[in-house]
Amino acid sequence: MVNYNGELLAADKAIFTQNNRAFKYGDALFETVRYVNGTLFFWEDHYFRLMASMRILRMEIPMEFTLEFLEEEIKKTISSKNQESGAVRVRLTVFRNEGGLYTPSTNDVSYVIETRDMESPFFILDDGDYEVELFKDYYVNKDMLSNLKSTNKILNVVAGVYAEENGYANCLLVNTDKKVVEAINGNLFLVKGNEIKTPPLSDGCLDGIIRKNLMKIIAGSEEYDLVEDSISPFELQKVDELFITNSIVGIKPISKYRKKEYESKVAKSLVGKLNAKARIG
Repeated sequence: MVNYNGELLAADKAIFTQNNRAFKYGDALFETVRYVNGTLFFWEDHYFRLMASMRILRMEIPMEFTLEFLEEEIKKTISSKNQESGAVRVRLTVFRNEGGLYTPSTNDVSYVIETRDMESPFFILDDGDYEVELFKDYYVNKDMLSNLKSTNKILNVVAGVYAEENGYANCLLVNTDKKVVEAINGNLFLVKGNEIKTPPLSDGCLDGIIRKNLMKIIAGSEEYDLVEDSISPFELQKVDELFITNSIVGIKPISKYRKKEYESKVAKSLVGKLNAKARIG
């Protein structure tokens, strides 16, 4: 089942026409949320990011789009598939209604909620082989649109194809200043000694939910120093650890970049703190 504007429909039922603006122009936003036994991890952060992003894209926010309304619609979708007691991956997509060409004829929106079972209720650190490479064919722009979780992700798609063709688990994306910004599917953190570094939003990285919460954990820790600054490709082979963060995996250590192999000691120490924070919101 999928939830289309509050109506539960069979997953194979056609609900869009060829004029759908998400399909034609990438005119849509989405949030991917982890649900476990009645709890949506970091739901307030996801909700407020979605609202801010809709304002940036000049979408009309419906009066009923409250925090509680969307949470109930998500849980209604989960309940329709008898997933209430499990771990679920939720995707909420909001798109501008059809009409117009590049310039829309309306700013009203619709939404779709999809759910899928997951194996683990917790963020579990998988520190197996995970080799990455830089993707330099195209660049991330240094602007606010790059911070958004939009469906306009063709750069990430092409980078994913490049990684698959060349045997890499992932690629690191660079911006127009040739600074390392993020991975295909998440934010990037570097560890050197007790310093943990991540690129600033002004470099064009995604305004990630796990990034935000992990930065709070690190900043409140006496063990580590948080640095938010641009990352040169030359730094990558000089650090102790690299790891990627996103809302589904949590923390994913990188094991190798070119000739450099990395440990995952700090990532292991942070994943438990992340799980604890996710439980309390």
